[in-house]
Amino acid sequence: MSLEENGETDRALEAYRKVLNVDPGQSQLASRVAGLLIEQEDFPQAIDVLKDAIKANPKDADPYQQLAFIYAKYLKKTDQAIDYANRAITLNPADIEGYQRLVEIEVAAGQEKKALEVLDRATKVRSEDANFWMRLGKLYVALLFKSDSQPKPDELKKTNDIFKKAAEHGGDDPAILKDVADYYAASQQLKEAIPLYLHVLEVQPDDANAREKLATGFILTNQRTKAVQVLDDEARSLQRAKKVVEAKASFAKAAANYEQSLLINPNHVGTYLHLAELFLGPLKDADRAVRLLTEARRRFLGAPEIVYYLAIAQSEAKQTQQAVATFEEALHEAQLDQDNDIPNAKFYFNYGATAEQAGLYEKAADLLRKSIALDPTNSAEACNYLGYMWADHNMNLDEAETMIKRALEMDPNNPSYLDSLGWVEFRKGKFDQALNNLLSAAKTADHEDPVIFEHIGDAYFKLNRISEALESWQKALTLDPQNKNLANKIERTKTPIGNGQSAKTNPTR
Repeated sequence: MSLEENGETDRALEAYRKVLNVDPGQSQLASRVAGLLIEQEDFPQAIDVLKDAIKANPKDADPYQQLAFIYAKYLKKTDQAIDYANRAITLNPADIEGYQRLVEIEVAAGQEKKALEVLDRATKVRSEDANFWMRLGKLYVALLFKSDSQPKPDELKKTNDIFKKAAEHGGDDPAILKDVADYYAASQQLKEAIPLYLHVLEVQPDDANAREKLATGFILTNQRTKAVQVLDDEARSLQRAKKVVEAKASFAKAAANYEQSLLINPNHVGTYLHLAELFLGPLKDADRAVRLLTEARRRFLGAPEIVYYLAIAQSEAKQTQQAVATFEEALHEAQLDQDNDIPNAKFYFNYGATAEQAGLYEKAADLLRKSIALDPTNSAEACNYLGYMWADHNMNLDEAETMIKRALEMDPNNPSYLDSLGWVEFRKGKFDQALNNLLSAAKTADHEDPVIFEHIGDAYFKLNRISEALESWQKALTLDPQNKNLANKIERTKTPIGNGQSAKTNPTR
């Protein structure tokens, strides 16, 4: 895995093949190897690997799905592709991926009627997975809802029934509720869409997009009073945002007063520290904090508080190498002062986090362990940071999992800690388990986090659920549009429905 992530594909393949020679029944690994071979256009070898996996583990559907993909997209042998896709569905009828693969094959072959028959088969599955019904509904929409005509009444009813099941099984999941509401709104069924948008706003009161769509729905159904009420709520939300701006202006005024005070009396340590707190906190101007504290340090030699604050400011300003040196100097100066309590758990946490950002992972681990040892009762954040650092760099995975679970014992519903647990499980190859915890993290979070959605996409990709991976990555990119690595990952992977899905290997970080 490490070789693969470093782009050394040939060496990664060699290592993977050694594993499969001993245990060809590792289907997930076989799929990964096949994906690498496909990227090298070595289709015969890819097919051999997948067929060996089937011989060793004939009840696993994944190799059949990938064989269907190869035969349809690259070998243009539709009959064999359909056969393999049908076998995958027979083995795992509750996996929507199999139906989507078969639909894509039939559509590409010009057999739209047969594609609809595939979807009709899927409606008979007993599944409580909201995502199964959501994706099935979207497949029906792609086939039945044409831009130049309205769907027939029986087609509309059939599609409605699918989305109703998605909503029923989705519970309070705002993403599911919103997708179902969007379907009803797009198909001009506004009376069905409105209650769902209301439910979304109960779960996510600050969802401006849902509020806007709800107001539009009320206007189009002649419920203008309710539309005005919704828009008034949006205005209040904007007013809250305005108060944030006003608060920032107030903090800026306070900072100006502190700066004026320093001109009058530059020998007061506390004024420098209060002003630095404003720059590092609400004003978010780390560079000014660095300049201020550098000046303060020159003025107040032997003041460990100033050096400590300067280290934090340098870390916030992304001057991590310098910050590590300054933290060490703060520690040294604090140890010379017997009455100083700076080297506490919080100090070692901040120092450890900065060391990690500077790439000094062993040093970071030692510092974070000190933080945990000094205050074990309140060490959840440090335990999680240490565990996630190791997981993110594919190091000490067993100890990383232990640390993250320790954090979760102290704070079981913390979405960051759930994401960390999912990520360490991902690194250990436990992709199903990882996905469950990552989805829980997304559901528990009070706001949408691009890192969590990227991790969810990575897990879906490893499970060969390509369309769901792309959907999660796209959501992450919407939240973090400057993430070029994520944009490249999406571009390398996506292929429009009807043309088959790309099997680009390991776009995950």
